[in-house]
Amino acid sequence: MKVDVYKIDGTLTGRQVELNPDIFAVKPNDHAIYLAVKAYLANQRQGTAKTKERSEVRGGGRKPWRQKGRGTARAGSIRSPLWVGGGTVFGPKPRDYELKLPKKVKLLARLSALTYKAQNNQIMVVEDFNFEQPKTKEMFNILRALKINDKKTLLLTGSYNKTIYLAGRNIPCLNVLEANKASTYDILNNKVLLLQESALNLINKNFSHE
Repeated sequence: MKVDVYKIDGTLTGRQVELNPDIFAVKPNDHAIYLAVKAYLANQRQGTAKTKERSEVRGGGRKPWRQKGRGTARAGSIRSPLWVGGGTVFGPKPRDYELKLPKKVKLLARLSALTYKAQNNQIMVVEDFNFEQPKTKEMFNILRALKINDKKTLLLTGSYNKTIYLAGRNIPCLNVLEANKASTYDILNNKVLLLQESALNLINKNFSHE
């Protein structure tokens, strides 16, 4: 499968690049994608939710009233879970939500995600570009020229580029990542996958050795 290469002004360069069928035309595995997305979302959780149990709530060191003779229910502590201000029963505790997947499953999920993007014609390739200063307006002008300024877009670069990242971080519909750091979730969570040529080369290089 071949795709056109665009200039940053939205015009065609007249060149096409081949999408490696071993990467962009595999047999998609939906279950691998499900596992990868599930692991990604789980690993984003901090796991710091915590409530105090009965033994941790301050106060309640003495019996609030005598056992018998008042005509009320017996009580041993004002910090009973039955009382306002008392401890919580079976409340959340800090925990680790991390999920780990085999390398082959993660690879299959990413290849499946890239294949779906290619099948749905949601991949665009643009010439490598850079900015002298991180100007959000210049980045937005590129998206507008490519007619994707109103679409949720993931821009993949060949290497870390602080200027491009800063220029794009204030655009709500744009996310900028290095090609080798894009997860299955990142690849799928957009309408357009915008690849710099160097990013496409990096993807071909990394996955060809797997």
